[in-house]
Amino acid sequence: MKINKKTYVVQGVFLLLSLFTFHSASAQDLQSYIQEAQENNPEIQSFELRHKIAEEKVKEANWLPNTEVSAGYFLSEPETRVGAQRAKIGVKQMLPWFGTISARENYATSMAETEYVEITIAKRKLALSVAEAYYKLYEIRTKQEVLIENIQLLETYERLALTSIEVGKASAVDVLRLQIRQNELQQEKEVLKQQAVGIQAGFNKLLNRDYDVSVETVSSLSLPKEDMMVSFDALSLNPELLKYDKLYESVTQSELLNQRESAPSIGFGVDYLAVSKRTDMNPFENGKDILMPMLSVSIPIFNKKYKSVSRQNELRQQEITTQKEQRLNVLESAFAKAISQRNQARIKFNTQAKNLKQAKDAEEILIKNYETGSINFNDVLDIQELQLKFQMNQIESVQAYYVQQSLINYLIK
Repeated sequence: MKINKKTYVVQGVFLLLSLFTFHSASAQDLQSYIQEAQENNPEIQSFELRHKIAEEKVKEANWLPNTEVSAGYFLSEPETRVGAQRAKIGVKQMLPWFGTISARENYATSMAETEYVEITIAKRKLALSVAEAYYKLYEIRTKQEVLIENIQLLETYERLALTSIEVGKASAVDVLRLQIRQNELQQEKEVLKQQAVGIQAGFNKLLNRDYDVSVETVSSLSLPKEDMMVSFDALSLNPELLKYDKLYESVTQSELLNQRESAPSIGFGVDYLAVSKRTDMNPFENGKDILMPMLSVSIPIFNKKYKSVSRQNELRQQEITTQKEQRLNVLESAFAKAISQRNQARIKFNTQAKNLKQAKDAEEILIKNYETGSINFNDVLDIQELQLKFQMNQIESVQAYYVQQSLINYLIK
């Protein structure tokens, strides 16, 4: 399959536009980060330089062997009928067999195309890494907000407990337990803050900027109503597989070049001999210089090199075919796993939504009981812990869903 540079550019743009289509706000923010990363990331720049080098090798391929120039002076001048030979100057140019230069250029072009695929792969991997860090940062910040809300809720319960103590319906132990729980949530919030610092630093380094630059994320994400339809057939367009097609083509071009180089080389030249005039007589064309055109052929009769190279190319193509099959197996496995984990994330999200609703209903019952004059603060803490657990699990499910969808897009788009 032949894929040109334009196709890869279209694929890359399509990837960036469709990578996060589930939430318009996140797509806009994340898209700009991905573009910035691809423009500034040193690894991408390194791949682009390698591609430029490969392109220069296409120009390098259009070469001929060095022109041979020789000159000599006769110390003992040989005599000829028209005079003594004094000096000799020769020029010779060897030319490769017909089509050799074109074959050399085609081989260099195929190698440049292989390097271009590497750029595409590197950009897609970078986009995936940026997305994963982005959604991880979103997860941590959303969890921090939830913890703040729960701490405030516990403070409200603490005030209720203090009021209940005054009327003899609660004990100081209830207050202390509520305060201990607040301390635990505060600790968890501080831990998440430190995690966010590390994730943000890693995110900024993907964009090749200072580690402490502020990173903005969306305030909320929701799952799409329906999952995007995907097919294993789409894996065939993954650049990681197209790379092997380009490698296979480069070996094919290498073999064509090898066949051209195994053909004879033809040389053209001319020798010029300076002749002195005879003084003892004056023959016809006395002292006339000699100009002798030359033709030579270089034939690799006893060279087994080219047969060996052909065998190596054949084995190399077999190796590339098996490598592609193995890589396809790995991608199919990763694809199936990503779909499974994405579906698991949706199931968990829906389950946590139901649990959270029921926990809130239980909380409302507790509040109504307080209004009638009774409240069990042990039950309050239990419900609060359940709510927090369900909220955290729900946030993790959203993060997991979008990360897995990003991986799916990496594999098939």
